[in-house]
Amino acid sequence: MSYKSIIVNLAVDAPPAPIVKAGVALADRFGARLIGLAAADVPPLVATGQGMVYEGEIMQIQRTEIEKRLAELRAEFERLVPASILSEWGQAVCSPTRFLSVSARAADLIVTGQAGDDVFRAVDVGSLTLGAGRPVLVAATSVEHVLAKTVLVAWKDTREARRAMADALPFLAKASEVVIATIDADRGESIRDSLADVAVFLKHHGIKARTELIAGEADGDRLLTFARSIHADLIVAGAYGHSRLREWAFGGVTRTLIEESRINRFMSY
Repeated sequence: MSYKSIIVNLAVDAPPAPIVKAGVALADRFGARLIGLAAADVPPLVATGQGMVYEGEIMQIQRTEIEKRLAELRAEFERLVPASILSEWGQAVCSPTRFLSVSARAADLIVTGQAGDDVFRAVDVGSLTLGAGRPVLVAATSVEHVLAKTVLVAWKDTREARRAMADALPFLAKASEVVIATIDADRGESIRDSLADVAVFLKHHGIKARTELIAGEADGDRLLTFARSIHADLIVAGAYGHSRLREWAFGGVTRTLIEESRINRFMSY
């Protein structure tokens, strides 16, 4: 198994070079084509200081500014991607999360930077992960190379964790060290058996992994502390959440991983 098509998301308000270089390195590592995407949307209403709302001309000005920025990002993408990498470009004036989610049907992996606060100009990583149907690699801030030498698999015996581990097999196969860890307060035999089964599964894929049982209640900060203690540069985890009206409500560990910015995170749902 390998990744044959990789999407790299360029945010309109972030420097494009780090994420493009990370995408290029991954495409080269896996022999994949690289699809550069960028999108931003015009807010539906613009309020002035007098409390009035204008449409039309102001919205057209904003659209023109977005189109200009998308053209700049395309030029930078095409400049940074070498001729040895098969690549293509796509852009749209629409929700970046929606654009990525729809485009995900043409790719094996989505690579993006950290989420922003403005949903009209930055991807919502949580909604993307739960809605794209593809694994999402959220690169650490300003990272140019996702080395994935030491990979931590955050294990929980659920569908989401199994999906994430299977989706991450190409990374795990190339890692120098793979650690499967779970947080459990009871340290029961069932969780030990679960970890052992996962190690055997990976062994059949030619991947040597060790297991760790972290004592305590499931907590995102506890997981990150352990990741740093083993110098992990990639965390593989299932994403846990549910839709509440129009917003996603996430579990504590998933929410912490989304907000983390210093370690690369690979998430599937």
